Amino acid sequence: MKRNKIILAVLILTIVTATVVVFADTASPGSSEDPVVTKSYVDAQIAAIKSSGSTADSFQVVFVEKGKKVIGEEGTELILRGGTAVAVDNGTNGLSDLTAATELMGGAAVAKNHLLVVPRNDGRGISAQSDIYVMIKGGHTIK
Repeated sequence: MKRNKIILAVLILTIVTATVVVFADTASPGSSEDPVVTKSYVDAQIAAIKSSGSTADSFQVVFVEKGKKVIGEEGTELILRGGTAVAVDNGTNGLSDLTAATELMGGAAVAKNHLLVVPRNDGRGISAQSDIYVMIKGGHTIK
């Protein structure tokens, strides 16, 4: 009789422990522990971003008059589409020309259709030698 009680107690303890372990490891669906989402949720989020008019991830075409400079912020991307321009550096470092895999120092001619990146927010950009059209993605000022 005593042996049956011990076996029953061990069996109950095992079942309770297994139940606690199983339920303790299960996260609530949709929580940060279980981030699975439905396709309809993702579609709704994408539609909300598109309807907000966010252009942070797209280029805009900008006309710049001769003699003016386009100074980019950190991470700004520039593509010269028409006209002539030269690089503006910070006195030490230039622009990254990703198309040619080179660094353009101040005064160097900017090739059309080359993707340029401003590495830091320190005054780098391009200077229009004629009226130019530039595709720009990111923060910038025209001086």
